[in-house]
Amino acid sequence: MNSQEKEITYTTRNSYSTLNTLTEQTKTVWLVCHGMGYLSRYFLRYFKNLDAKENYIIAPQAPSKFYIQPRMHVGANWLTRDQTETGIDNILNYMDAVLDAEQIPKAINLVVFGYSQGVSVAMRYLVRRQLKCDQLVLHSGGIPVELTANDFTYLSKATKVKLIYGTEDEYLNEARIEIESKRAIELFGKQVEFLPFEGKHVVNVAYINSLV
Repeated sequence: MNSQEKEITYTTRNSYSTLNTLTEQTKTVWLVCHGMGYLSRYFLRYFKNLDAKENYIIAPQAPSKFYIQPRMHVGANWLTRDQTETGIDNILNYMDAVLDAEQIPKAINLVVFGYSQGVSVAMRYLVRRQLKCDQLVLHSGGIPVELTANDFTYLSKATKVKLIYGTEDEYLNEARIEIESKRAIELFGKQVEFLPFEGKHVVNVAYINSLV
């Protein structure tokens, strides 16, 4: 058997979703990365209680869709361990295109929010594109192992970092929570604030509403 794995570059298309309208009254723009199994248009429901005049939410869509058993709902996935670096490059280019299309004003409050698998996507995009934000929210997800404190030195000391997790999260046992908390301190020092809540692996809407 003489098999080979080759690689090509081609043009593809993907959607993304937004909530509310970007106007002169907008005070905060949110860039929110959903977790595995979500679609961006449904992920926006967690942000519907934010003031519509002051908040504009942009939800990129993970590229790989799949059926979720047993009801065959459609979900999406950002990355796997197979050809991860190629997947990251594709996502970076896609996110570039989203932000280029949206033309976010520079003098505006920017919140970068990652949930579950979206945490790694949000953090890698920040680092590799040196994107500055006013607030970074890491909700119930793992910090990529390759990132170091030096990767985030470009961020302002005024940047707020929030680490949110459920104390009963089925994917985050006590050991994992301790590891992720230690990693967050290593990366952000005193800038990070921990926001645990009693609950499982779910999006905490109450915390979202209190972030701005």
